[in-house]
Amino acid sequence: QVQLVESGGGLVQAGGSLRLSCAASGSIFSINAMGWYRQAPGKQRELVATIQSGRNTNYTDSVKGRFTISRDNGKDTVYLQMNSLKPEDTAVYYCNAYGRSWADIGKLTSFWGQGTQVTVSS
Repeated sequence: QVQLVESGGGLVQAGGSLRLSCAASGSIFSINAMGWYRQAPGKQRELVATIQSGRNTNYTDSVKGRFTISRDNGKDTVYLQMNSLKPEDTAVYYCNAYGRSWADIGKLTSFWGQGTQVTVSS
């Protein structure tokens, strides 16, 4: 199986910064894209940012100019640098990897981490 382990969440004041990391391990055959999603209390999970293996990135409008996603393909690791944080960024942040495992090479699968809490105080 494929495991994703996130780190870097925590409590920060508005205007502060945090850096999230997510390392994929296990029976990885290939990873097409990695990304970050978030879910605030009472809301649906939403896309924050994604990055393709070719480095193309995509951001939700509310984080453009403040968040930066990057990826180390050699380490199957994705990062999310979050600057100028706002209280509305408070959520559980989930790492996602879209790819194939050795157990089922013919199928593209979405793998998820357990989530890391980010809390921004005003």
